[in-house]
Amino acid sequence: MAATASAGAGGIDGKPRTSPKMGATVFVQPLDLVKNRMQLSGEGAKTREYKTSFHALTSILKAEGLRGIYTGLSAGLLRQATYTTTRLGIYTVLFERLTGADGTPPGFLLKAVIGMTAGATGAFVGTPAEVALIRMTADGRLPADQRRGYKNVFNALIRITREEGVLTLWRGCIPTMARAVVVNAAQLASYSQSKQFLLDSGYFSDNILCHFCASMISGLVTTAASMPVDIAKTRIQNMRMIDGKPEYKNGLDVLFKVVRYEGFFSLWKGFTPYYARLGPHTVLTFIFLEQMNKAY
Repeated sequence: MAATASAGAGGIDGKPRTSPKMGATVFVQPLDLVKNRMQLSGEGAKTREYKTSFHALTSILKAEGLRGIYTGLSAGLLRQATYTTTRLGIYTVLFERLTGADGTPPGFLLKAVIGMTAGATGAFVGTPAEVALIRMTADGRLPADQRRGYKNVFNALIRITREEGVLTLWRGCIPTMARAVVVNAAQLASYSQSKQFLLDSGYFSDNILCHFCASMISGLVTTAASMPVDIAKTRIQNMRMIDGKPEYKNGLDVLFKVVRYEGFFSLWKGFTPYYARLGPHTVLTFIFLEQMNKAY
């Protein structure tokens, strides 16, 4: 995510690192697919298609095979290539420009603003790939005659443009950008607060164990804070036109309908795979950041 101060902008030599993110996508793609399927399950009804994340995973494997859980991988890779490259580029440029003439780095709050700005910008650029990813991962749950049947991410982008108009590629960009801002803000604030709480308890010193525990708490808080925005994004990007009208007017309409027809806690559908994806990322980000700060 975009937010993780100077270390989050690149490697040890300060150069952006996109390829590791794309490599990681190969491993987290099944988690993305399970999360998206769970967020779309039981749409408009109290009943749920999947009881748990494990049930969702086993059901998908049984119905679609091992290749099924990697549906949309090309879109996931393009999302990382566009979102991560833009995010890191914007972050690096802003960070360097706001660094003092004497080499003093920006303060904590300014770093947070830089991170949220970079995250939101990256999310906007990456929205077309995100739309393709949501649709491709959702396709397998539909009856055969209703599936979109995109062959790969480029086929998806071309068909969406031709069949629905180029602006559809940026459908849901507002909640996508909002999610990036929420994730960055929640990560930074919750990590800082958790770390201080652990240190004040007297049971922890400022070491890697403290950083790990604070990161795990931060990942949990960030997941809980960003999931309602994420489900709004997922449903808007996957929605169809019914009698010439969209299923949802905007992100708030999604949230109201989910709460009304599916229950309040349905806003957190897919919590486990989302946390399984975001948690380790948060831990590694902040541990790396702390070690870099100590070295600095």
